[in-house]
Amino acid sequence: MPITLGINGFGRIGRCTLAHIAEAARNDVRVVKINATGPIETNAHLLRYDSVHGRFGNDVVVDGDTLDLGRGPIKVFSTYDPQELDWDGVDVVLECTGKFNDGVKSSVHLERGAKKVLISAPASNVDRTVVYGVNHRDLLETDRLVSNGSCTTNCLAPLAKVLNDAIGIERGIMTTIHSYTGDQPTLDRRHSDLYRARAAAMAMIPTSTGAAKALGLVLPELAGKLD
Repeated sequence: MPITLGINGFGRIGRCTLAHIAEAARNDVRVVKINATGPIETNAHLLRYDSVHGRFGNDVVVDGDTLDLGRGPIKVFSTYDPQELDWDGVDVVLECTGKFNDGVKSSVHLERGAKKVLISAPASNVDRTVVYGVNHRDLLETDRLVSNGSCTTNCLAPLAKVLNDAIGIERGIMTTIHSYTGDQPTLDRRHSDLYRARAAAMAMIPTSTGAAKALGLVLPELAGKLD
C-alpha cells in the first residue's frame, strides 16, 4: 500500500512537491488531499504553468472540489482554519504554509486525523529535524512531528557532514546568498523590515539565518561550531 499524503499549503513548496511526485510516477506515495486557499481553477493553472520549471508534464483536470493528475482524484479544501481540515486516511501531512512552524501548532494536523506531520521549514518543539541523506536514518517510528529544516540547512548539512567525516571541523563561518522570496515586493513599498521594503530585483538585502544553529539539530557533533 502506498503512503498517503496530504499537503497543507499550495504555494511554491506545495506545488513543486505535488508536481515532482506526479511526474516521477511514484507508486510508493500518493497525494490524496490538499488544502489550498483560493479558487481551485487558479491553483490548477499555477500547477500547469510554472515560470521556473515550465509546463507541467501531466494533464490537470478540475472536477468540482477535486484535482486529477491521472492517478486518481485529489480532494481539495480551501480553508485558513486548520480545525476545519479532514485528514482522515492521510498517513503524512506535508505542512507547507509557513504558518505552523512549531510542533505545538502543527499538532493540529494530528488532531484532525493525520498520523504524522513533516514541516517544510525550521520548527521548534518537534520530535526531530531531518536533512535527507545526512541524518534521515535516525528517524524513529515514534517520531510524529518532524521538521525538514530550511533550504539553507539542506545545503549546508551535506557539505558539513562530508568535511567533518573526512578531516573534522573545529570552527566555521557560513554565508548564504538567497534568491528573493514572495515576501519581497517588485516595487518599493511599506514593509516592517525596511530592507525588505526595497524592490527585490534591484536590491541586495542583508538578513539573518538560523541555518548554523539548526545544523546542530541535524549533526549534534557540530552544535555550536558554526556561525
